Amino acid sequence: MRAVFSDVARVSRMLEFEAALAQAEAGVGVIPQSAADAIAAQCNAERFDVTAIASAAWSAGNLAIPLVAALTRNVTAANPEAKGYVHWGATSQDAIDTGLVLQLRDALTLIDADLAHLARSLASHARRHARTVLARRTWLVHALPVTLGVKLAAIVSALDRHRDRVRRVRERALVLQFGGAAGTLASLHDKGLAVTQALGQRLALEVPDMPWHTERDRLCDAASTLGMLAATLGKLARDLSLLSQTEVGEAYEPAAPGRGGSSTMPQKRNAVGAAIAIAAAIRVPGLVATMLSAAVQEHERGLGNWPAEWETLPQIVMLTGGALHAMVEVVEGLEIDAARMRANLELTHGQIYAEAVQMALAPTLGRDAAHSLVADACRRAAAGGVHLRDILLADRAVRDALDHEAIDRLFDPSRYLGASSAFIERALARYPASAG
Repeated sequence: MRAVFSDVARVSRMLEFEAALAQAEAGVGVIPQSAADAIAAQCNAERFDVTAIASAAWSAGNLAIPLVAALTRNVTAANPEAKGYVHWGATSQDAIDTGLVLQLRDALTLIDADLAHLARSLASHARRHARTVLARRTWLVHALPVTLGVKLAAIVSALDRHRDRVRRVRERALVLQFGGAAGTLASLHDKGLAVTQALGQRLALEVPDMPWHTERDRLCDAASTLGMLAATLGKLARDLSLLSQTEVGEAYEPAAPGRGGSSTMPQKRNAVGAAIAIAAAIRVPGLVATMLSAAVQEHERGLGNWPAEWETLPQIVMLTGGALHAMVEVVEGLEIDAARMRANLELTHGQIYAEAVQMALAPTLGRDAAHSLVADACRRAAAGGVHLRDILLADRAVRDALDHEAIDRLFDPSRYLGASSAFIERALARYPASAG
C-alpha cells in the first residue's frame, strides 16, 4: 500500500494520464500522432527528479505544474515539434485527480483481496466453533451464553457488507476527471467529448456524465466506506484483545519470536495486531471528517479545500489497509482456548443462566413474578458465594414449577443458544462448509 501511494507512484500515475491524453487526442485528430508518440515516450517516472518536482510544487501551488513543465522540457529535448502539445486542453486538477483515482484503483484491489481473505478465515473459525460456548458480554458484563461461531459470524456478515460497499465505490469513484480549465473543455472545441471518451478507454476508467472538479462526493464515498471498514476492524480487534486479557484468557493472537514482546518484561504477549487496527480506527474518523469538510468548495475550483485531500485520502487508505492486513495475520493464527471459555461461564456461579430460569418459570408464576424471584435469588447467590442452582433448589416456588432434572437442564449452556446455529448458517452463506 505504501508503494501504491509513494511519491514515485503519484508521479507515475499522473504521467500515465498525460500519455493517455496525448494518444486520445491524436486518435480523434486534435494533435499529430507523432507528437502523441513523443509525449508518451517521455512519460516514465524514472526520467524525472521526483524530489525536485515536489520542491517546486511548494511555490507552484500543486504537483502538476512543475511535472508538466519537466515533461515539456523532456519532450522538447527529444522532439521539439511536439513540445506545444503537452497537457493539451487539460488542467492541473485533471492530472492530479485522475492520477489519484488510478492509485485508488490499485489500493482498492489490495483491500478487496485482504477483505476476502479475512472473511474466509473468520468464516472458517466460525464454523469450527459453532458449538464452542462462551459468555456473551453486554456493558462488559456477562449476559448470556453464546457460541464463538455466532460472535465471529457477525463480523463476517459485516465484512461482506464492506465488500459490497467497496465494489460500489469502485463503480462510483473510479471515474475519469477531465474538464479542462473550468470544466467545459472549451479549448478542445467540438472534440471535447470525443477526447474524453477515448481517454477513459485508454485508462480503463468510467467516463462520468460531466467533470467533477468541485463535486467531491465520489472521493468522500471512498473515504467514508473505508472509515466504516476501519471501525469494524477496530471492533474485531477490541474484542479479541479483551478476550486475551490475563483474567479472561479465551483467545490469543499468534505467537512468534519477537512478536508482542516487551523491552523489560519477558513474559509479555501483547496483542500487537489488534493495537494496529485499534489505532487506525481511532485515527481514520478524523481524516474522514477532513474529507467531508474539504468537499465544501468554492465555485469551480476550491481554495485550500482540494489540497486538503491530497494527503488525507491516501492516509485513510493506508491506515485502513494496514489495519486490515494486520487483522488478516491475527485471525489466520488465532488461538482459541475453548476450555477457558467454558470455565469462565461459571465465574458468576450460574447467574449467566438467570434469564433461562426466568423464562422457564414465567408460564407458571408470570413473567414479573419470575423475574423478581430470580433477581432475588441472584442477589442471595452473589452475597453468599453460592451457586444459583442451589438457591433455586431451596425455593419451594421453584420446586413446585420445575423438577430437579428441569432445573439442571437450565444450567446447560448448549440448551440456551436460541437461533445461534441458524444465524451462523445465514451469515456464512457465501462460504460453503466444504470450502473451509
